[in-house]
Amino acid sequence: MSEGLPVMWMRGGTSKGGYFLASDLPRDVSARDAVLLGVMGSPDPRQIDGMGGADPLTSKVAVLRPSERGGIDVDYLFLQVFVDRALVTDAQNCGNILAGVGPFAIERGLVPVRGAETPVTIWMENTGQVAVARVATPGGRVDYAGDARIDGVPGTAAPVPIAFRDTAGSSCGALFPSGRVADVIDGVEVTLIDNGMPCVMLRAADLGIAGDEAPEVLEADEALRARLEAIRLAAGPMMSLGDVAEKSVPKMTLVSAPRAGGAIATRTFIPHRCHKAIGVLGAVSVATACLTEGAVGHDLSVLPKGDPKALSVEHPTGEMTVVGHLENGEVVRAEVLRTARKLMDGIVFPKEIEA
Repeated sequence: MSEGLPVMWMRGGTSKGGYFLASDLPRDVSARDAVLLGVMGSPDPRQIDGMGGADPLTSKVAVLRPSERGGIDVDYLFLQVFVDRALVTDAQNCGNILAGVGPFAIERGLVPVRGAETPVTIWMENTGQVAVARVATPGGRVDYAGDARIDGVPGTAAPVPIAFRDTAGSSCGALFPSGRVADVIDGVEVTLIDNGMPCVMLRAADLGIAGDEAPEVLEADEALRARLEAIRLAAGPMMSLGDVAEKSVPKMTLVSAPRAGGAIATRTFIPHRCHKAIGVLGAVSVATACLTEGAVGHDLSVLPKGDPKALSVEHPTGEMTVVGHLENGEVVRAEVLRTARKLMDGIVFPKEIEA
């Protein structure tokens, strides 16, 4: 593909990756995936011959198209490009990359500016969910500068508040896909939950760790990783995900009591590497479990009073606040604050991947 492809590279939340118009990529899925592997330089642990950053959080892709659905501005497909494997998957959403979808859609002319702030209604193709992102557009253009701060990203940027609709059971068919708020797998009590991201919630103490270890320390614990993977493989069929050996879901979230004034502390495997922060929709699933009596995490949480409830989910590089709106004791809507920034707009020249 010597002529190259138009792309915008953006940071979305605590991730970054390439944002493409669907019309600029091959329609055939196999051909598209081969191109994206070439864009990122996968498979290679360093991704040295591509744009990837040798980390799952920087090897991500957003594909956008104008939506034909009523009340929806754009359709967004998230693709995770594996770093050291020739694999591209659409098995999950990414709420961090989602933060850049609104700005990208406006930059590419898919959505007109609607004032000082432009709401962009997004259909998340991976799971059939709707999100509404509010993008700062003073003066008729996207403004990336601002005072909003999110942990895991240095400095400040313009806020991108995102509200999620109808997230419960988006991948697994039910909020608690096993039909129970708690199960036991391999002798460990777990909560299997999907409120936008399929997660297996486990108490850190039940696996012999404190829950405040650095990600690299947890990654180096081969016995812990093997135990988590065994539980994950068993959880897959229970969550209606089938055999998850080659899938990036469910995520494995170890929870413990908060240490920095938040509601809960987390360490999340995604699934084989420990997240330096936490995914947006993963945080929504965690917060929902914490708000559910009997679920793993509820017993360890420090919950705020009143409604809506703003839960600060602690992670290795800070916290992410999830605002849960409840009706009859159930979370019916969740909101998070993210930021995004345009890093590069131009042409990428993917290496051709040998069949």
